[in-house]
Amino acid sequence: MNTDLTLAGSAVSIGITYLNLRPWWKGGRSPKDLLPFSGSFLLGSTATMCTGGILGWLAGCSATSANKAGGTVVRGTTGTEGGAIAHGSLGALTPDGGVVVFLTTIAVGAAWRAAGKADRRRMAGGAFCGTSLTFTAGVAGALSWLPGAVNGLGATLRSGLEGALSL
Repeated sequence: MNTDLTLAGSAVSIGITYLNLRPWWKGGRSPKDLLPFSGSFLLGSTATMCTGGILGWLAGCSATSANKAGGTVVRGTTGTEGGAIAHGSLGALTPDGGVVVFLTTIAVGAAWRAAGKADRRRMAGGAFCGTSLTFTAGVAGALSWLPGAVNGLGATLRSGLEGALSL
């Protein structure tokens, strides 16, 4: 699956991000109000590190969907269409990091089930933007800390479960 994002595809994801961040910025700027979007954004970003499975497949689908939607709306609005932009990647998960992403997926899934309609839309937008924008070199560079954090947390979890963790 092609995970290259076009400029028009990234414009769609940037627009969705803006529409989610603007009410928070105009409102009280409470960190908890940002959680539905940002939490699922980070899950979407970690999905780009999945080499397979449903999360890896969905990550690839988000780039394709963003490019198709972006091509349609940017061309329909301006008559032009942006070309390809520099591709980014966060790398791959270790098996320990894969467990952390799995557990995070369970937590986000539980939050999804408990969320209202507005928060579900924010969560879906966050996951979509997280996956698609992480395929750009700029966002992947800004999130370069994420693979080490996820894989390190997984290694710590393993050590704790094996009884080798000393605090």
